[in-house]
Formats: sequence, C-alpha cells, structure tokens
Amino acid sequence: MSMLELVPLGWFSWDFSVLQDGSPIAEIDISSWREKGVLAVGGSSYNVYREGLMSGQFILELNGTPLARAEKPSALRRSFTIQHEGKTYILKAESVFGRAFLLLDNDRRIGSITPAGMFTRKATVDLPDEMPLPIKVFLLWLTVILWKRDSEAAATTAVASG
Repeated sequence: MSMLELVPLGWFSWDFSVLQDGSPIAEIDISSWREKGVLAVGGSSYNVYREGLMSGQFILELNGTPLARAEKPSALRRSFTIQHEGKTYILKAESVFGRAFLLLDNDRRIGSITPAGMFTRKATVDLPDEMPLPIKVFLLWLTVILWKRDSEAAATTAVASG
C-alpha cells in the first residue's frame, strides 16, 4: 500500500491537501456552511454533499454522475457505510473517543486514517492501492466531516461550561 498524508492548509483551516511522497495529489475544499465541498483530484473537480439538510446520504459525484454514496447508519455512532461500484465498505472510528478511523471490507480491516498526534489534524492515510484516488479522497472528506463535528461540539461544550 502506498501511504498518503492528509495535511490541513492552515492552522484553523478545514481544507486539506492530500500528499503522496510529499507531493500534492488532491485537495479537499470544505464549504464553511452545510456538509458539502469540492475534491480536486487529477485535474477534475468532484462535488461532495449531503442530500438533505440534516439527514440523507453523502454523495461523491463527477459532472452530475454519482460515483459513491455514504450513509451514517446511526446518528450516535461515528461510522459510514460506503457504496462504490457494487462494493460496500465500512468507515468507522477505531475507538469511542479517538480520531483514528478504520476501513473495513466484510469486517476485515483494509485501511486506516490515523492522526499524526493529539493536537494536529495531519494524518497518515493507509488505503488499498486498488481503490481509485477519488474514492480515497471521498473517505478522507467523510473523516474530516466527523472531525469537524467533534471539534465544533467540543467548542460549544467549552463555551457552555466556561
């Protein structure tokens, strides 16, 4: 497996670069409102968005054609069921409080997204070589969405208790 690296574009930014061997191969641009964005991969712009405002599937599309879908089976669990070309994957948090995510294929671990440290949003990405890059970047976008939700929830809690 070739390792990728997920690097935030700035200290407070939720936009990321995806690096392979230190060179950028994709960009994740997250909208500041709603859960949507644009993934720049190999000269193409892929749209990512949630179908509904508060519920619905997360979609990866190119030129209006859906390529992959992800669904959160439970609002309480940090996991997604991803459909791509007839295959089903599970992307789920490795632990209740941690930020590392695992990619499963029929309960078999086939990849991971692991933060580089406690106080950074940089991460090491280990996903199957045969998985197309736009799908890998879609999985990263889904992970970042959950990190962002957790961060906003923590900030709200800190403000409320302070």
